[in-house]
Amino acid sequence: MAAPTNMLYCGRAGLRVLAAGLIRHPRWLGLSPFRPYVTNTPRNNIKFKLDERTAHSSLDLFKKDTGVIYRVLGLDPTLVPDNPERFREWAVVLGACSVTGGRHYWEVTVRKSQEFRIGVADLGMSRDECIGTNSSSWVFGYVQRKWYAMTTNEMVPVGLVGKPDRVGLLLDYEGGRLELVDTEKPRIVHSMRAVFKTPLCPAFALWDGELLTHSELEVPGELPIAMS
Repeated sequence: MAAPTNMLYCGRAGLRVLAAGLIRHPRWLGLSPFRPYVTNTPRNNIKFKLDERTAHSSLDLFKKDTGVIYRVLGLDPTLVPDNPERFREWAVVLGACSVTGGRHYWEVTVRKSQEFRIGVADLGMSRDECIGTNSSSWVFGYVQRKWYAMTTNEMVPVGLVGKPDRVGLLLDYEGGRLELVDTEKPRIVHSMRAVFKTPLCPAFALWDGELLTHSELEVPGELPIAMS
């Protein structure tokens, strides 16, 4: 995932989570950066839509490609274009832009889904893997009424969230942080730390209901951190 300026890219892909927190390990297939459909966004003020070319066949986009809905049956995979950007095994979709620096903030309406993952992924991550299961994606997942911070197939419980209608994501590329924001307080609920070296994009996965994204939002100033 490489890009000359801050950008985000998102698409769809199927995802499944087993009851005990065990996650399927699809094989890794390296992909080159998909620059042709990545769009530039102003530094520190990210704006993106979801990219249909990355969406798994079980996902449909709506509201001018800012929302995604999971279809239980989905489309016959043979009826969707067989392009290399598309997630093949998991219900994942990426945002159509790429981030290579700066601080960026966006929100996601989650009230109509009970099982989902939201966060960021390396623009060139394998389309045979699910976000949160590898070292090239960092997400917050909600399953069985609990929140988790997920990367490299590890799940760390996140408390003090509940099930709000809408949550925020704050990405600090140089600072190496992805933070889950309580939009009602507002406050930082949990912070994931990493060393980001490649272009990133917003990433979404769901296997129930729908998600609606809200971008081009002002980056919040210093937020308090929730204390357990």
